[in-house]
Amino acid sequence: MVRNIVIFGATGSVGTSALNVIDRHRERFNVVGIAANGNVEKLAQVAHKFSVENVGIFDPVALNGKTSLFAPSTEFFTGEVGLCELARLPSADSILMAIVGTAGVYPTVAAIESGKTILLASKEILVVAGKFIGALARENAVPLLPIDSEHNAIFQCLGRGGSEFASRLIITASGGPFQNFSREELERVTVEQALRHPVWSMGKKITIDSATMANKGLEIMEAAWLFSMPSEKIDVLIHPQCLVHSMVEFRDGSLLAQMCPPNMEFPISNCLFFPERGHSPAQAMDLGAMKCLTFSAPDVEKFPNLSIARECLSSGNNACAVFQAANEVAVEAFLDGRIGFTQMGDAVSMALDAYGGEPMTTLESCLNSVSEARKVAADVLRKIARRT
Repeated sequence: MVRNIVIFGATGSVGTSALNVIDRHRERFNVVGIAANGNVEKLAQVAHKFSVENVGIFDPVALNGKTSLFAPSTEFFTGEVGLCELARLPSADSILMAIVGTAGVYPTVAAIESGKTILLASKEILVVAGKFIGALARENAVPLLPIDSEHNAIFQCLGRGGSEFASRLIITASGGPFQNFSREELERVTVEQALRHPVWSMGKKITIDSATMANKGLEIMEAAWLFSMPSEKIDVLIHPQCLVHSMVEFRDGSLLAQMCPPNMEFPISNCLFFPERGHSPAQAMDLGAMKCLTFSAPDVEKFPNLSIARECLSSGNNACAVFQAANEVAVEAFLDGRIGFTQMGDAVSMALDAYGGEPMTTLESCLNSVSEARKVAADVLRKIARRT
């Protein structure tokens, strides 16, 4: 059976990897729609290569004067309303959501309400609105298939029994480039250093998040919503080899781990072919060549985002949304050279103190919290910048 897919975030790293997998299996997958924020030129290349006639642009201004880059028969969907319409595309049965940030929340809602299978790579959607997205997916009997390598690994380990018999989820982390740095050394980290990830090739935002371990804080939140597990049953271990992507401990004491090379095409392929298994998207691991696999506990004093994330989950209010938004603003400030590396965590903590106790009663209130938290974080950053 051919799966008809719309890819949101088609020009990003996850979207590109998904298109690589699809390109090798044209007999199984048909791309019926693509969307991006504003990279119109690359989107046009994808549209021509895969003969896509439904194209979404979140930033409509980016499309001005460039419609001629696409085939004359192309239908364009612009802005949030347009992306929601694209998510409901009648010819699609699956939506791959890889938009960075919260711009994908309402298109995801539209896709779920339309009964589409969701292949989810945008962790912010669950961090900010997991309570409502999860309930909506259950109400519409729509599967949420996780593409993040860690959550996909947990998904594979749990199998069809889900988390009923699981006692602990263990998310692995590369540790980024600074695990052996002292607190004093972290204070002097440059943008250039922070963007040199030792294993993965990713966008700037996620690379900085990996360096501060904010990404693992976000992943704890995501795992809690995806697998209905409390934060105290979700652990993080540093695993520099990045071959074990996560583990599940079951109540009988047994432990299952999922392993594959550090290549996003593996979890993407798993979701695309689910419930079947496709062919290996890359060279398989040579177990005989492995010298060692190491695991260690993270230093939460040097990387406080992990503890902050757990506190956010326990609060039950808008703290997770504030964490996500404040961290996003802090990363932007660090990349712009306005604050130092360790001040990113300070900014998140201060923003939570200022605005982390509002109740989440609706999906709209979650997104409003993100907007307000960005303003609070911007104010916090101005105070931090004045001190330095």
